Amino acid sequence: MANLRELSEKKELFVGGHRLCPGCGAGIVARQVLLAAKEPVVAVASTGCLEVASTIFPYSSWQVPWFHNAFENAASTISGIEAAYRSLKKQGRIKKDIRFIAFGGDGGTYDIGLQALSGAVERGHRFLYICYNNQAYMNTGIQRSSATPKGASTTTAPAGTVIPGKVRFKKELTAIMVAHQIPYAATATVGKWNDLIGKVEKALDTDGPSFIDVFSPCRLGWRYPPEQTLEVGRLAADTCFWPLYEAINGKYSLTYRPKEKKPVAEWLKLQGRFKHLFKPENKSLLENIQNHVDERWEKLLNLCV
Repeated sequence: MANLRELSEKKELFVGGHRLCPGCGAGIVARQVLLAAKEPVVAVASTGCLEVASTIFPYSSWQVPWFHNAFENAASTISGIEAAYRSLKKQGRIKKDIRFIAFGGDGGTYDIGLQALSGAVERGHRFLYICYNNQAYMNTGIQRSSATPKGASTTTAPAGTVIPGKVRFKKELTAIMVAHQIPYAATATVGKWNDLIGKVEKALDTDGPSFIDVFSPCRLGWRYPPEQTLEVGRLAADTCFWPLYEAINGKYSLTYRPKEKKPVAEWLKLQGRFKHLFKPENKSLLENIQNHVDERWEKLLNLCV
């Protein structure tokens, strides 16, 4: 379990002064992930909200060696850096232990970066991939991604008279990563800092590829007041819309089980992107979403040891 006092005394490796929106989950994720690192870190970030807003030349919020890469190839970049490090260490030109972390949004991870991520973990490179999952292409205008939940209204799947928002359920990317037979995969959420930091520590200690899908609320695209970011993140776990678990060498275990599983409507109603779901004509869709959450939760419970 992470020690709050020790963390408070550590040097910040992701600092303020960036241009992320007030209440942005991505900045919280980057800060807490880097706080969890015990060894020196090299980081890369794909094009997206986090990269654009934290590295406006000539300034940077990153207090670690940091590389920018294209939207689709964060995993390729970090695997190349890690391979070079292993070679240099074998030659005796580097003595210290270094850890490698890639950051990508859901668009650059679930969609156009999936091929690079799949290849990098299949090759067995030792790095941690963090997906800060805000469930749409937020940096380019709130377009839907395969991480966007069913029923969410986006600019490319708007809720209207023809469709009630996105018509398909989101992709199960963490399960896809587990299917790659990697040693560590997990989910986490903004608002459950102890759970996130503990998982990052485990991932960085893992000898091989690791992946954490971090639920990262976006106050702009999800349309809620910025001061509610942590509440939105926690309630996603309390409704089991975003279950918290880890898979170590393919063995699943829950890391958080709510004392009371709340209705998913309590989470949905906090966000303007789901406002239309509460119209009488969309009652069946709301029920469909709740049933899907319940089914996924029961399936996960059956998987957990």
